[in-house]
Amino acid sequence: MFRRSLASRDRTGKATKPKRSLRERTKRKPQAPSQESPPLGSSLTSPIITITVGREQRLFAAHEDVLSLSPFFAVACRGQFLEAHSKRIDLPDEEPEILACVLEYLYKGDYYPRLLHNKRHNSWELEDAQAQYQTGGRGTVESTIYHPGVDGVILKDTAVYCVADKYGLDELKRLSLRKQGLQSSIEVATILRSARYAYDHTPDTDSRLRAHYLALIIRCRSTFKRSGTMQMEMENGGKLWFDLFVAMCNHVDDIVEITQDEEGKRRKKNPNQKTSTEGLDIPE
Repeated sequence: MFRRSLASRDRTGKATKPKRSLRERTKRKPQAPSQESPPLGSSLTSPIITITVGREQRLFAAHEDVLSLSPFFAVACRGQFLEAHSKRIDLPDEEPEILACVLEYLYKGDYYPRLLHNKRHNSWELEDAQAQYQTGGRGTVESTIYHPGVDGVILKDTAVYCVADKYGLDELKRLSLRKQGLQSSIEVATILRSARYAYDHTPDTDSRLRAHYLALIIRCRSTFKRSGTMQMEMENGGKLWFDLFVAMCNHVDDIVEITQDEEGKRRKKNPNQKTSTEGLDIPE
């Protein structure tokens, strides 16, 4: 993304620039921070914060400057959740694997598997997916995790999105949603369990992750309508299914509107031809 073309300089430089000695060539200017470098403005000399995570109290450590990029952790580091003498934050309800993704993002700007741009095909793909699964960058590399809170497997990117919302990391939310869109061959039960998790851990104002699941179910409706898991989930109820009903109604309305527009155009060309809805009396 930040690479510049050196073609013109190479063609002119070979004729005009004198050769430098080996010693001169080894003296290079400091490089600009890469995507994997710590965030700008962080010297990594700030205090180390210890984070205790989950039921097993796994320990993580991070620099205060880096953690403070999250509004949630910025407040925590100022003392609301920070123990006075030990520089420690306790997150008993968090999952260690998900927090590890958050910390990796705060330090490197991404989390494994990284999102890579394929310049040849002008498309986005997941790191290692193409090499391991021959899926063209779409695959199941690290796609799911076991979450004890739901006693089952859910999509990792959904869990990352939810904690990113909690920690005020909007860019991480966008990144995790884009990654989830590249996943494929996910079981129906995992998708539905992840959708319910998303509804339980995002506010009603969320318009991205929830909409992603609604659109996915509608797009793959032929698969979901044959699923026994889908039937059980719908019988259990929840806001997800009302939202799905509304989304499907809107989808049908769009199709009807397009059909009526096409029939209107045909009637202008053939005034004597009857439309498919003519003669029906449907009460409002």
